[in-house]
Amino acid sequence: MFNWFNQEDLYMASVPFFVAVIVLEMVYSHQRGRGLYRTGDTIKNSYFALLNFGLDLLMQGASFLILGWFFTHRLFEINHVWLYWLLLIPLQDFAYYVHHYMDHRCRFFWAVHITHHSSEQFNITTGFRSPVFQPLYRYMYFAPLALMGFAPLHIMFVYSVAQIYGTLIHTQAIHKMGFLEYFMVTPSHHRVHHSVNVPYLDRNMGMLFIVWDKLFGTFVAEGVDPKPVQFGLVSQLTPEQKNHWFTTITHEFQAIWQDATQPNLTLEQRLKYVFGKPGWSHDGSKQTSEQMQAQWQPTGACQTNGSCAD
Repeated sequence: MFNWFNQEDLYMASVPFFVAVIVLEMVYSHQRGRGLYRTGDTIKNSYFALLNFGLDLLMQGASFLILGWFFTHRLFEINHVWLYWLLLIPLQDFAYYVHHYMDHRCRFFWAVHITHHSSEQFNITTGFRSPVFQPLYRYMYFAPLALMGFAPLHIMFVYSVAQIYGTLIHTQAIHKMGFLEYFMVTPSHHRVHHSVNVPYLDRNMGMLFIVWDKLFGTFVAEGVDPKPVQFGLVSQLTPEQKNHWFTTITHEFQAIWQDATQPNLTLEQRLKYVFGKPGWSHDGSKQTSEQMQAQWQPTGACQTNGSCAD
């Protein structure tokens, strides 16, 4: 029986809608000569989504068991229905923000998340380019919500709805969204997140609301860098890495192993190569996003705090 609160049922119900939206974006791309889609890249995006979905199904029992344990030991009872949902939606989005922030700040988790950023294209199917191994651990970020008295089924329902919205903002067909730019994550904000332009690195981590980025200093507006937005990775995938799906998923783990097993390193240095910030190096041969941004000089009327004068 179909259940809207079931994560998998909700995703399956959204498939016809996404097919229609993707076709519309393809038509837009063709008519405008934008070249937003490449066949091989689109196929790979869909394949990664299926792998992620499959692992999600396998992990569903474990994730609900663990979230259920926290819910059983909940600290609060929220009996007012409207208050319950009005609290759950922003709190779940904040939990995702923390999760996403950690994926960008810890190299081990970045090695999982990097799959989502590895495409040099940016279209709605990019939103399906899922970090394949994320279902193994992402529910742990939602455990505090269960401890606060929110049911696991409801937590994952809100997460699923946010994921559907988050997929739709992977588009270049929409420029700005008016007043929504102030508090919602929009396509403009998310183009920044997927950009490898230096001032945009590790910015705009939210899924539904951009307010978390504005509160915690990770927000930057599109246009701060006068250069066109470029998508992908700071070190783009090699043709070999692009052509082999398994290497696309695991290449950063391979790089971690190579870095951490270099000779003459201290234990601390080896651990930093695994759990430190992406780009950290013991000899300065690589740079973190903060180091690159410290050397970047803004030009024109835009400022590094995210404001941009017309």
